[in-house]
Amino acid sequence: MTHAAIDRAITTPHQSAVEVIHKSTFSAADCRHNQQKIAQLMAQLNHIVLDKPQVVKLALSGILAGGHLLLQDLPGMGKTTLAQGLAQLLGLSFSRVQFTNDMLPADILGMSIYDQKKQQFEFRAGPIFTQLLLADEINRSSPKTQSALLEAMEERQVTQDGQTYPLPQPFFVIATQNPLQQAGVYPLPESQLDRFLLCLSLGYPSPTAERELLKGQDRRELLKNLDAVLDTEAVLLAQQGVKHVYVADVVLDYLQRLVAKTRASSEYHGLSPRGVLSLQRAAQAYAYVSGHMEVTPEDIQAVFAAVTDHRLGQRFVPAHVTGGQATQTIAQRILAEVAVIS
Repeated sequence: MTHAAIDRAITTPHQSAVEVIHKSTFSAADCRHNQQKIAQLMAQLNHIVLDKPQVVKLALSGILAGGHLLLQDLPGMGKTTLAQGLAQLLGLSFSRVQFTNDMLPADILGMSIYDQKKQQFEFRAGPIFTQLLLADEINRSSPKTQSALLEAMEERQVTQDGQTYPLPQPFFVIATQNPLQQAGVYPLPESQLDRFLLCLSLGYPSPTAERELLKGQDRRELLKNLDAVLDTEAVLLAQQGVKHVYVADVVLDYLQRLVAKTRASSEYHGLSPRGVLSLQRAAQAYAYVSGHMEVTPEDIQAVFAAVTDHRLGQRFVPAHVTGGQATQTIAQRILAEVAVIS
């Protein structure tokens, strides 16, 4: 396949939806209709991922904010199920890559292979050329392989052998990682962590939800029965809607006081400007998913820990390591110390 053919194969299936969004004008009616569909989507996903409505809501908010998600927890907690459910209900193309310690960057990005008949190199696109990529157990791969995702996550493109290939729109990475206490893992560097808009943990299910899992149908079978609620055009429209969510000055004042608090301690490094923008965008998306078009302090509080803890150096420690006691995170301490109204 030539470079031109690769470009056509990657961009053509999604180009029409992108053009529709650019040519159309954003309307309140479109927004309300989309928000109703999003409520339906969350209701269906909550039937698959039991007892985790807040995690589901935050994960969907991260996607509609145009960001990437990092799901960290013990194996078998439902991280992959959540990612697959999101892809199916959003109507996006999906690829899953199982990261291992012997994986190379080309296994994800693709490579140029010499065609003897044509006497030229042809680029074979890797699994990253999709709309939603599940990077399963990303911290089991080496730092070299982890860094292969940086350009794709930040610039939505892949550069191989001096040639740049755009990724489909929209493009998201949902990565899962195991606790650092487990064997065979490589900690994600700060530059990689900063690429993830939200970092979430599912945790153990409640006894009621666990009983339903034991007596109910296999989650993988339920995933097969899911029909898409949105499509590429609707997801892009929702992303436009998120940008139109209003943030009042008084709410920005509260946001900036929280940010200033992160920078006033020698215990951890404060939020960067990119982190601040991520916090605002996540709060706008959370408000949009909640069905309103104005950010409130409660929206900022809802996303604050998921946006900031991994940027402030907070490392995930499973509950069984701490004797079942949930320790207060850096973000939770900051929220408790900063008043909503100064």
